Amino acid sequence: MVAQQTPTNRLKSPGKVCLKSFCYRIVHIHMDITHFLFIAALFALMLVCGVFWGLYFALSRAYQLFTATELAKIARIIVANLEVPMRNISLFCLMLMGLSIVFYPDKSNWEFWVMISSLLLIVGALVITTAIEVPINRQVVTWTNENVPANWEKLRSSWQYYNVVRTILALLSFVLFAAAVL
Repeated sequence: MVAQQTPTNRLKSPGKVCLKSFCYRIVHIHMDITHFLFIAALFALMLVCGVFWGLYFALSRAYQLFTATELAKIARIIVANLEVPMRNISLFCLMLMGLSIVFYPDKSNWEFWVMISSLLLIVGALVITTAIEVPINRQVVTWTNENVPANWEKLRSSWQYYNVVRTILALLSFVLFAAAVL
């Protein structure tokens, strides 16, 4: 026997369907926004890692060949080109990675903990940058033929060592974050 539809039944049925459809759309919109956030964070992290890798790739293998004044000239150009953009990209990257962790849907999943590890690695790379390398850069850009310090080779070696360390940390961060979100 088929239930006879009354005007009241007809009104309730479409409402339930619309509510389910609405909830389904909200969940998918949330997932789309979360997925976009993950990809945006990965892209920003790629930019940060790319600059670190680029400096390593371009300078570290030939760093010992530069005189102090050549090094100062190169440092002035690099600092002028990267100081402000890298500050902004790095902060944007940290914000997006943090938001990705906050909005990650399953906090008991391994990917969540990998994302946290990735964030800690890039924070470590940025701490090395700001606490060690930027102060060395600030010294190097002031060098001229007349005021090169006696320990300039030691400063150069220190910068080079920490550039390798931060590059490794940043690349590990990228690999972990990519593994978690892709």
